[in-house]
Amino acid sequence: MSDVITTCREGAILEVTLNRPKANAVDHITSRLMGDTFKAFRDDPELRVAIVKTAGDKFFCAGWDLKSAAAGVEVRNDDYGVGGFGGLQELRGLNKPVIACVNGMAVGGGFELALSCDLIYASNHSSFALPEIRAGVLADAASIKLPKRIPYHIAMELLLTGRWMDAAEAHRWGIVNEVLPKEKLDERVWEIARLLAGGPPLVFAAIKETVRVAETLTFQDAMNRVSRRQLATVETLSCSEDRLEGPRAFAEKRDPVWRGR
Repeated sequence: MSDVITTCREGAILEVTLNRPKANAVDHITSRLMGDTFKAFRDDPELRVAIVKTAGDKFFCAGWDLKSAAAGVEVRNDDYGVGGFGGLQELRGLNKPVIACVNGMAVGGGFELALSCDLIYASNHSSFALPEIRAGVLADAASIKLPKRIPYHIAMELLLTGRWMDAAEAHRWGIVNEVLPKEKLDERVWEIARLLAGGPPLVFAAIKETVRVAETLTFQDAMNRVSRRQLATVETLSCSEDRLEGPRAFAEKRDPVWRGR
């Protein structure tokens, strides 16, 4: 891809690494590269799982590149590409699992990048903050997502004060799935990625679309849309070969072979 965004592919897994020293801050050019990378992942039928990580130990990602903004190189409403800021949070139709591998400080948009993933694994020296309040900027994605994921008053404290939260607290509030020693982080993330890569991709797609659509619906309305096959991924799953593979593999006492069709 570039020196800034590199990828590593193992079977159905794509590892995407942001490498922009010193703080892995994202400007609009980097964001566009990230969006193009995740769009290609979304559209590749051979890929099933993505890992998002960054280079270095100090910063996972410092978010929006404030130095470029202060120098007048760009403004906050610049075109950040197909997936919005960081390439993930506004990427439509991304129905594959994405895992964040957080090592270091996830600040502002870097925190939002992690929140855009389905699973978050962090090293024990990682920390999280939303300091946009001090720069007079809205942490837009976090303002939308955090109050739905953790207790309202904790989310508002983070948004209104910009205080730091360490990995242990993030795990306590359910933001992070696991906290691990730095030397074991990559191994654990790849273990989970390989587990998901062997799972049923059509079911994963149906799960992600159902969860996404249900955010704006009542329980019964969401159930009605699922049961009536009004979601494209649910319709695809219900008519697929994979729908029969699970029961067949169980009856034949073997592991299922998911073909994604």
